[in-house]
Amino acid sequence: MGVKTRVQNETRCASPDPRARESGGVMTRRRSATLQDVASSAGVSRTTASYILNGRADEMRIAPSTVERVRAVVAKLDYRPNRTARSLRTRRTATVGLISDQIAGQQYGSSMLTGASVAARELQHVVVMGESGGDPELERLLIEEMRERDVDGVVYATRTAQTIRLPEGLRAMRAVLLNCEDPDVRLPSVVPDDESGGRAAAATLLAAGIEDVWVMGEDPVPHATAGPRRMAGIRAELGTRGLDIAGVVPCDWSVTEGFAATSRWLAGGGRAGGLICMNDRLAMGAYQALAEAGLRIPEDISVVSFDGSALASWLRPVLTSVELPFHDLGALAVRRLLDLEDADGTVLLPMAVRVGGSVRGG
Repeated sequence: MGVKTRVQNETRCASPDPRARESGGVMTRRRSATLQDVASSAGVSRTTASYILNGRADEMRIAPSTVERVRAVVAKLDYRPNRTARSLRTRRTATVGLISDQIAGQQYGSSMLTGASVAARELQHVVVMGESGGDPELERLLIEEMRERDVDGVVYATRTAQTIRLPEGLRAMRAVLLNCEDPDVRLPSVVPDDESGGRAAAATLLAAGIEDVWVMGEDPVPHATAGPRRMAGIRAELGTRGLDIAGVVPCDWSVTEGFAATSRWLAGGGRAGGLICMNDRLAMGAYQALAEAGLRIPEDISVVSFDGSALASWLRPVLTSVELPFHDLGALAVRRLLDLEDADGTVLLPMAVRVGGSVRGG
């Protein structure tokens, strides 16, 4: 089975080479400028030119006028460093591998990829990505592919926040976990702070004077961490007022389940001042069921959710939602990967409340 990878941040296309010239109707290629050409033209040693081009001018105390002169020559000669030769010297290829289960086609996953790509570009790297689709054998092949490409490190990402067992092939490579954690391995990871997000959701309702709070949804993914941590945060925040969750409406995190579960709850006499949905899709289903029952948001019931997705802004009234910082998650994972001094520990990214009109007084 072949392994497919996709390069983010770098688009290569066929185009005329400015270093080619026409001679007698035949296009001939002019010799590329070398580092020695740059050094000779600028009147410096090859070593000095190398220090300048590798960003070490300040460290080596090279005069600003010399730096300016070398850079002017680089522009004039259209000098382009040989990436292959540089990687052999520095043992770095300026590439980052990103392996995931299935995030590229998802709205949130796409945002994580964008964040990772932007951060990589800022650090003069490109991202090489592969998806396993949850297939362990394909995942193994992807890891081998990254090793053969000699990437500078791998970001291992999951679509759903969860605990994992680190793939064996990654144990010998520099890696950072994105949206997941392995409790048995000391490895840097970047995840959303779902517990503080749960506290923020409950605090939003409490600030509106709402104390009878129901929660909709239970995590449908084995080893998932988002649901339990959000629930812990909700309970902790309500506990500051001597309160607890009034009840839980169990269901998967989808629009159809949100509608069906809310309809069953209402038919059984369920009522609450506030409803916290575990994601925006659940909230959309709840909106529809509440409307069919003749209940108004937020006059009859206030609703808070998680994700901060585009869906939240489409609903009417606009849904108040605790935003998941997917772009920042991807960016920070790449920065941690390329920062050799920040090697261990989990970073929890804050989740801000995106205020809409679905909470009384909001």
